[in-house]
Amino acid sequence: MRNILITGANGGLGIAIARAFLEESKENLLWLGVRKNRERAEQLGGNVLDLDVTDPTAWRNAVKAIGHVHVLVNNAGTHEDALLATMPPESWDRVLSANLDAVFHGCQAVLPHMIAQRDGRIINIASLSALLAPAGQTNYAAAKAGVVALTQSLAKEVARLGITVNAICPGYIETDALAGMPEEQRAAALAKIPMRRFGKPAEIAAAVRFLACPEASYITGSVLKIDGGIL
Repeated sequence: MRNILITGANGGLGIAIARAFLEESKENLLWLGVRKNRERAEQLGGNVLDLDVTDPTAWRNAVKAIGHVHVLVNNAGTHEDALLATMPPESWDRVLSANLDAVFHGCQAVLPHMIAQRDGRIINIASLSALLAPAGQTNYAAAKAGVVALTQSLAKEVARLGITVNAICPGYIETDALAGMPEEQRAAALAKIPMRRFGKPAEIAAAVRFLACPEASYITGSVLKIDGGIL
C-alpha cells in the first residue's frame, strides 16, 4: 500500500492524476488536498483533506494525519495574468505563494518520513511557461521556473537516500482554464502546437504515474515537457 498525496485534486489535471493512481492499484490510498469545490474530489473516493498549500502548519497537520507520504504530487496552483507594469504587488505575492512557496512547504513536510524510510517520490507540476515564458505571466512564469530549479536542486540533495524528485511542464492541456479561453486565443495557441491538438489530462497523469513507479527509480532531477512539440 502506498499513501499518495495529490494537491489541487479538484481540478481537471488533479482528478486525472488521482484516477491514474486508482487504476494502477486498488491498494493505493489517495489523499486529495483541496481548498474549495470538494465535491469533485470526493467523487473519486479518496480521503479529502482541507489543505491550504500556502500554510506550512496545514502541511504538517496533513502529513501527521496521513502518517507517511510515499508519493507527493504538487499539483495545486493558480495564475493572475497581467502585464508587469500594471501588476498589483498582491497579485505577484499570491501567485508566487500558491505556485512556488507551496511546493517548498509540501516538500519540507514530507521529507522527514521519506528520509527516514530512504524511499519516496516527489513529482512537481510546473508549466511550459517556466521554459518558454509568455508576456503577461511574469509572476506565473517566475514561480514555475522556480519550481523547476527547486526540483533540480532538491533532487541532488536526496539522491543518495532513495528519493526521486522530478518536474513536469505541461503545455496546453484541455482543462477548465483552457476551456475558458476566448476562441481566437484558442486558435492562436493551437497554431503553435506541431501536433495541432491540445493535450489531455490523462496524458499528463500517465507521466506522473510512471515517475512514481519503482521502474523510474533512476530518474531524478528531470524536467519533462509534455507540450505536443512546441519547444
